[in-house]
Amino acid sequence: MSYYRVFAKGIWEKNPILILGIGMCPTLAVSTSVSNALWMTLAATFVLIFSNIFVSLIKSVVPSHIRIPIFIAIIATFVIIVELTLKAFQPDIYKALGIFIPLIVVNCIILGRAEEFASKNTVLPSVLDGLGMGLGFGLTLTVLAFFREILGSNRLFGYTLIPGMEPATIMTLAPGAFFTLAIMLWGMNALKSRKRR
Repeated sequence: MSYYRVFAKGIWEKNPILILGIGMCPTLAVSTSVSNALWMTLAATFVLIFSNIFVSLIKSVVPSHIRIPIFIAIIATFVIIVELTLKAFQPDIYKALGIFIPLIVVNCIILGRAEEFASKNTVLPSVLDGLGMGLGFGLTLTVLAFFREILGSNRLFGYTLIPGMEPATIMTLAPGAFFTLAIMLWGMNALKSRKRR
């Protein structure tokens, strides 16, 4: 498999949210604003890349029966780095993302890539896989947040878009997240079925 294919598959072919259906909890919870979505993308991508690097480096010395706890410890280390960095330098973002930063430890995307890809490949493909999966996750999260923020609060990055427009506040609540994600999943399935013809 080429390096480009390793990188690109996370964005489209194996998009974690729209194709694999994993990582839904933070996707639905933090997609109330584009700013939150971008910060969560940075956090998750950082953890994906660096946990993939370390898993790839130690794969040959880790006994198979304890590999999952070791992978989780590696992932938790990078999540703590992200959490403490955000708490120190971006306290408002840290508060906005809340519990979903520490929950990156148990995010299926990250543990799944460590187990499925990084533990079987060398460092460079593992980095590209982490980057591609992070961007695929982030792209979906950002598109979802874009529509929810505009429709639900008539704002984007804190700026009012159309003065006097009454926002559909349901879009900032859980039903709005499910509704928008359902439309995105329908769109992805429609594109895939058209490609097969």
